Amino acid sequence: MNNEQLKSEIIRLKKEKNAVILGHYYQRDEIQELSDYIGDSLALAQEAQRSEADIIVFCGVHFMAETAKILNPTRKVLLPDMAASCSLAESCAASDFAAFKAQYPDHIVISYINCTAEIKALSDIICTSGNAEKIVRSLPADQKIIFAPDKNLGGYINSVTGRNMLLWNGVCTVHDAMQAESILKLKLRYPKASVIAHPECNSALLHVADFVGSTKAMLTYIAKSEKKQFIVATEGGILYEMKKQFPEREFITVENQEGGVECCSCAECHHMKLNTLEKLYACLRDESPEIVMDKALIEAAKKPIVRMLEMSKQLGIIK
Repeated sequence: MNNEQLKSEIIRLKKEKNAVILGHYYQRDEIQELSDYIGDSLALAQEAQRSEADIIVFCGVHFMAETAKILNPTRKVLLPDMAASCSLAESCAASDFAAFKAQYPDHIVISYINCTAEIKALSDIICTSGNAEKIVRSLPADQKIIFAPDKNLGGYINSVTGRNMLLWNGVCTVHDAMQAESILKLKLRYPKASVIAHPECNSALLHVADFVGSTKAMLTYIAKSEKKQFIVATEGGILYEMKKQFPEREFITVENQEGGVECCSCAECHHMKLNTLEKLYACLRDESPEIVMDKALIEAAKKPIVRMLEMSKQLGIIK
């Protein structure tokens, strides 16, 4: 089947099976086009929680589909490609983290949602890039905190809150590979552009950014900005939504420049791009691959996620 036939079949199967497709901003354009909901980790966690569909198809990476299953244990949750992992989640093995945590019994654990269910089960609170700062600020100043698994996000939160959270040494290889030098070179070529960066980027890059925030926050920033050009330091999939919402603006990314340091593919996550129309169609047709999890793990991992959602409502981050 060609792409148009695949799209037609996906829409038919989705209706026939009462399925919902959740798509992350970093997915392929054609996947985002077919998704019922597109968003960042926080928005998709919300949609997963309130979904009434019989089948949830998560077009993202494995930890995201796990989160949907944790919040909907009685529903069938599918992931088009089970190999769609995450370098950040992989950087934090549960056994290693449990041993690390045991060394600091007076610390609570805040874990970024980009982690495995096993790490979530070892955590007290989950956060996303969109709510991490407010969640940390809401805790008592003398509360000792371990932040895992992203040292870049944790370091950024430390810098803006004045906290001294203990950081697990993990990174997203896509964001961490982006360099401040590349951004500065682009800034010379586009002096009127505003640099917007995801907090998973390294501290040197964040230091030269005009705005730091989650993918959702970036979209909000663009909407309020009078700038016409933006240098975007995050995974390139977000450009689909940016161009869709703001067709009159220009977006410059590290991977679409010619020559020099900027000519690279460091702004593309190969895990996110593993999901394709063919795999999405087969996934709906066969109702497989399915996320299957142990009941005890689901219960343990659910508590810090629910706490995050409750805190986010209390703090006015979500309704």
